[in-house]
Amino acid sequence: MLLSYKWLKEYVPALDATPAEFAHAMTMSGSKVEKFEPLSKGLCNIVVGYVSEIKRHENSDKLWICRLEIGSNKTCQIVTAAQNVTKGCFVPVVLDGGSVVDTHSEESGKFLKIKKTKMRGEASDGMMCSYAELGLSKGRVPYASDDGILLLNEDSNASKLSRGLDVIEFFGLDDVVFEFEITNNRPDCLSVIGLAREAAAVFGLPLVLPEPKCEAALQRDSVTDGGIPVEIKNTALCSRYIAGAVSDVRIAPSPAWLSERLHASGVRSINNFVDITNYVMLEYGHPLHAFDRRFLEGGRIVVRDAAAGESITLLDGNTIELSPDMLVIADAKKPNAIAGVMGGEYSGIMPDTTDVVFESACFDGVSVRQSMKKIGRRTESGARFEKGLDPVNAMDAMKRALQLVTELACGQVQPQLSDAGGFDKSPKTLTADYDKINKFLGTDISTARQREILTSLGFVCDGDTVTVPRHRLDIGTNYDLAEEVARVFGYDNIPSTLPKLSGNNFKSQSALDRTARKKRALVNALIAQGCLETVSYGFSSVREHELTRVRSSGDSYRSLKNPFGEDSNIMRVSMLPSVLTTVARNLADKNDAGRLFEIGRVYIRDDRGGHREPDKLSVTHYGASENLKEDFFTIKGTVESVLRSVGVTEYEFVKIDEKTDNPYYNAFHPGRCAAVAVRGEHIGVFGEIHPAVAENFGISARVYTALLYIEPLLLAAEEKILYKPLPRFPAALRDISLICPDAVTSGEIETVIREKAKYIESVTFFDLYKDDRLGADKKSLSYKLTFRKADDNLTDADVDAQVARVLKFLSEKGVEIRT
Repeated sequence: MLLSYKWLKEYVPALDATPAEFAHAMTMSGSKVEKFEPLSKGLCNIVVGYVSEIKRHENSDKLWICRLEIGSNKTCQIVTAAQNVTKGCFVPVVLDGGSVVDTHSEESGKFLKIKKTKMRGEASDGMMCSYAELGLSKGRVPYASDDGILLLNEDSNASKLSRGLDVIEFFGLDDVVFEFEITNNRPDCLSVIGLAREAAAVFGLPLVLPEPKCEAALQRDSVTDGGIPVEIKNTALCSRYIAGAVSDVRIAPSPAWLSERLHASGVRSINNFVDITNYVMLEYGHPLHAFDRRFLEGGRIVVRDAAAGESITLLDGNTIELSPDMLVIADAKKPNAIAGVMGGEYSGIMPDTTDVVFESACFDGVSVRQSMKKIGRRTESGARFEKGLDPVNAMDAMKRALQLVTELACGQVQPQLSDAGGFDKSPKTLTADYDKINKFLGTDISTARQREILTSLGFVCDGDTVTVPRHRLDIGTNYDLAEEVARVFGYDNIPSTLPKLSGNNFKSQSALDRTARKKRALVNALIAQGCLETVSYGFSSVREHELTRVRSSGDSYRSLKNPFGEDSNIMRVSMLPSVLTTVARNLADKNDAGRLFEIGRVYIRDDRGGHREPDKLSVTHYGASENLKEDFFTIKGTVESVLRSVGVTEYEFVKIDEKTDNPYYNAFHPGRCAAVAVRGEHIGVFGEIHPAVAENFGISARVYTALLYIEPLLLAAEEKILYKPLPRFPAALRDISLICPDAVTSGEIETVIREKAKYIESVTFFDLYKDDRLGADKKSLSYKLTFRKADDNLTDADVDAQVARVLKFLSEKGVEIRT
């Protein structure tokens, strides 16, 4: 939203803040100013000159020497190649040291510095300008030549011309334009009046809002005196429709002041009637549309749903197929506009238009947004309707438009307004709890001050009863009132306070904090492992789940009533489809290797026939590069890091096979997967994705994934961190290499070592080796064993005895020492 500071000050005349002060105060109150700059940025030292003499350049067939009067007893000489300059005309003149828009630069925002020079031996003290060099649009100066100097004699403000007059002032460029970021809940601020209300409240100044006057427009029960009948067939999508007629229309350029306002707001001036609709939309925030009455067949307006097979050619010349769920403005035979979005080709104002019908209506925001999406166009009016508008404001907007018609003398307003539709006209009321507002904000603002703030924003306070202004559709609770008080009182004036918690609250808050800390530690551990966090939808499809080969019963799926499409028609029962889809997309984008993780929710059926929504963690390693080699052991190491990060010390990895009742077995490579067990409970699974499953998703690289339930993982975490003093005695180290059958897992060997070896402190696996010389179906596993005695030194004999003891028990599993 672009805002002219001069326009705003018409409604807050006492406002004297500098642009920087205004921008800061408005931003701090919740109306964020993205940037501001003078409308005349880059333009300087430009005055009105009167051409008193013109003659041919003696040394050129195309150049002219002009003598110009630029003030009291001030003249200058300019040499120009323009052919439209004549004696007696007023022109804009850039004097030595001035600057204008560089129209020859391909970059926007470039400016040209003007200096005195000589052209073919004749002095030239400056330059005469075109309208483009002043940054003006053709709508502001419709009389201007496209390839010549801007001649000011034909301007609607020509009577104000004088020699030496500042051109910036003459064209109303002595203004500052603010660019606001308006949030979706404040459509009332998409208007000059809306921002004026905010400015008046923030600066504590009176707001001056003149009542729109249109004496000729009378409200009557029957349609007579040039009015137009209106029928609303879908009142759910159109709560109000007002039609006002104007005859004896005279289409012409808009006056300078109107064009200047539109220019400052970033809107191109077209003609007086189109400009009136745009002006009122900017001023009141309520879109209008102007129809050429001669194209309304049957002389009536019908607001209805589009019929199947209907089409409309829009103002931009494109033909659109309409659907029955789109609302249209029609006459007795055909649609003339898509409600709230765009008019048809014959609905606009043309040079020969003689009768106009103004539309001021209120359409359902969701319907307008859906219509814009279906036709692939966004418009200024649609952007306002989709956020929600007040039907009451439609009448003020209509009266203002008809008032401008009268003031500009561009038509005869008919003495009838057609007003159709029904809506709740009663304002919303709330019971304010001023003490609760203070408690919520942590402030001590007096009740009188709170009421004063609310009153300045348009609320009506009668004791504890607060009547909400019609334009504030976002206000519904005491907390909304607290926000209004806080932002006008000043967020920087609210002291920092800690929340007061009761014993019960403290207990639950502490539990929440513990969970949050554990999750943060988990995320930090994954980031330390080089993983990047991803976010995916909780939607999937039955087909995607079938491609993962994860076992699940058909009745376990929760179907969506209104899905995005066939690929997102159920809530996911596993994270695996999301994981593999993400990997496939990364590979397609030439991200050949990576580590990813996501904490998301799955939706599964429980034993009682209901559904649970547990959080799960997915960790994925994929691809292979020179700097990042992924295999089963890297994903295992990442899982171990995750377990240790949250304080899980008692865990084991359990082999899963076709005999194991694990729904994920078929999704993983046989022999390269394992379940994660904590205190005997399986909380997840990890390993290499089966090549057939990867191929189902178009993945050729190896993918290693871990899927863990968050809740049992955090419940198994140690709550207390016990202090353990540094060991007093040194450790004894042994490296052993073992030859064992392929069926024996490393986890089984580690379990035997930990259970049977005395003084064992840690067991670290560091190598896997396979070779035909070891024997068929044999492998070599190597471990680093750390022994330590708490109260004495260990001797070599002590350690050797424990290693021998371990080897004895391992031999029962067919494991022998590798020599």
